[in-house]
Amino acid sequence: MRQVKLGLWGPEVSEVCFGSLAISPLQGRVTEEEGTSVLKYALEQGVNWIDTAEIYDNYAQIAAATKGHPDVRIISKSYSVTALEMRQSLEKARTALKRETLDFFLLHEQESALTLQGHSEAWEELLRAKEKGIVRWIGISTHAVAGVRAGALQPGLDIIHPILNYQGLGIIDGNLSDMLEAISFAAELGIGIYAMKVFGGGHLTHDPEKAVAFVRSVQGVQALALGMSSREEVDYNLLLLAGQEISRELREVVKYRKRKLYIADWCQGCGLCLEACPQGALHLEKVAMVDHEACVLCGYCGRVCPHFCLKIV
Repeated sequence: MRQVKLGLWGPEVSEVCFGSLAISPLQGRVTEEEGTSVLKYALEQGVNWIDTAEIYDNYAQIAAATKGHPDVRIISKSYSVTALEMRQSLEKARTALKRETLDFFLLHEQESALTLQGHSEAWEELLRAKEKGIVRWIGISTHAVAGVRAGALQPGLDIIHPILNYQGLGIIDGNLSDMLEAISFAAELGIGIYAMKVFGGGHLTHDPEKAVAFVRSVQGVQALALGMSSREEVDYNLLLLAGQEISRELREVVKYRKRKLYIADWCQGCGLCLEACPQGALHLEKVAMVDHEACVLCGYCGRVCPHFCLKIV
């Protein structure tokens, strides 16, 4: 599998990063055991790094899958605001992942310089953790153009995980052209960049070849995280990236069916999901309603619903 270097000072990793949201309890596509099996299979095929986050609640799953794979790198993220919260997040990750040293740790969903300022204590704690050797590389994930630009100027930042796809779906400010300019700016500063939501939260799965080819064509983007929840999806994506022929049978099995956010009819209209949605894709009409064109299937709304009304299907 093709190996890439993340920015000027990042490590070499496989071009594809396993996006573990797809096998996590947050999305609920598969059981924990099934997800662990898929992840183990991907590692056996040469994928050598995994993207997760504290809210995915799947550290134990990843620890089980990476047992016997000490060289596999793991990226995690948290919404920590204070130094204490960040210390707790780091310790939780180290303990649950069974890693003395964390490879990557990011501030989750940073939108702008103002957002980063609000998380300054947590960032300073990340810098201290890096100095102590608790974490090797630090950075941010973002759905925003302003987030990429602000992150590029953040002292000590190594890596940015931005939303990127050929239609610009999911960008919460600006447009695709703006995002490409921001990524170019960050790349010129030597920052490692790996893209998320390559398939636009399921909206672009009708033409996965085009979706992947576009992201690979963007100068400054070294890698991409792909969510995979079956062995067939792993095989399909790796063949696609390798430029090899994909059999008709495999295409039929995978099919890249479009998913959507389902809201059960017992919704109480509490509105907590609206606050959790980074895309502004939800609104209330006595009960929660979703704009499917704006939804990128992150699943963050479902984790805050006290009545378990929201699910990606």
